[in-house]
Amino acid sequence: MSDTRLSFKEMCAKFDVTPRTLRYYEYIELLQPEKEGRSRWYTPREVARMTLILRGRRWGFSLEELRQWLLIYEEEGVRPQLETWVELADSKLDELNRQKAELEEAILDLKKVRDETAASLT
Repeated sequence: MSDTRLSFKEMCAKFDVTPRTLRYYEYIELLQPEKEGRSRWYTPREVARMTLILRGRRWGFSLEELRQWLLIYEEEGVRPQLETWVELADSKLDELNRQKAELEEAILDLKKVRDETAASLT
């Protein structure tokens, strides 16, 4: 095996994903491994894409958002992709900050009600 390509099993292990996940990402065209017979080989390009996909998922992006963003690179190049990334990141940061504020409010409210309940027990 070439040291620049990973097998299907190695790719699953490297990213700690199930074979089903890897096949699904291929099915929805997020990944396009090289195929030799029944074997799939993942190049550095696919490893980089998988890294971006998993980061994007951790940050709350949908698979379709990630697929569209990766497609920009293939159709328009690096600069348009990076410009789009900044816009997407700004939007996601706004959304996450709103969620954070909502969670902080819910936590404060829950603590207040808990404290009131605990005080009523004494």
